[in-house]
Amino acid sequence: MMTRAALLVIDFFNPRGFHGYEAATLRAARNTARLKARLRAIGVPTIYANDNFGQWASEFSGIVQACRAAAGAPATIAELLAPEHGDRSILKPRHSAFYETPLAFLLDDLRTKKVILTGVSADSCIMFTAHDAYLRKLELWVPADCVASEKPAYTRAALSHQERVLHASIATSRTDLARQLHRQTRNSATSGK
Repeated sequence: MMTRAALLVIDFFNPRGFHGYEAATLRAARNTARLKARLRAIGVPTIYANDNFGQWASEFSGIVQACRAAAGAPATIAELLAPEHGDRSILKPRHSAFYETPLAFLLDDLRTKKVILTGVSADSCIMFTAHDAYLRKLELWVPADCVASEKPAYTRAALSHQERVLHASIATSRTDLARQLHRQTRNSATSGK
């Protein structure tokens, strides 16, 4: 498998809703859905990393179903970002998608060198995951239009920190980065590396 990048979809599935920042979360989910489709077309895998809300007997498909059954933003997001055949998922007990999960093993198995972080909240779960990815020497792209927080100022501060400290790209999902990924993925496949 020649995968060099992986898309992480973090905590978009929340049956309790996104009180106070539904509009921002919906915008981020719509942008993430478009980005996911573009990346899927070039063979970049998607990994859902979601809170389990303390429900230790649950699994990701159950969380997706609970969101579909809910009203408002959770149901809309569940339709926008519904997992597709071949997508992977992990449940996380804390903020970072790496903490006490098999994510590092999965990324290694996929030969991932770059992670693309999308989801909520930019100043919490995205931030913790970004730090853990950086410590593992993974390249980071956190598309600014694919993340949300409770307040826009929190998102801006988190993205600024990730760009400055973690050397993450925060270019939006509509930039040339997706095209560059396409070229890199194609070149990796043809070179056999």
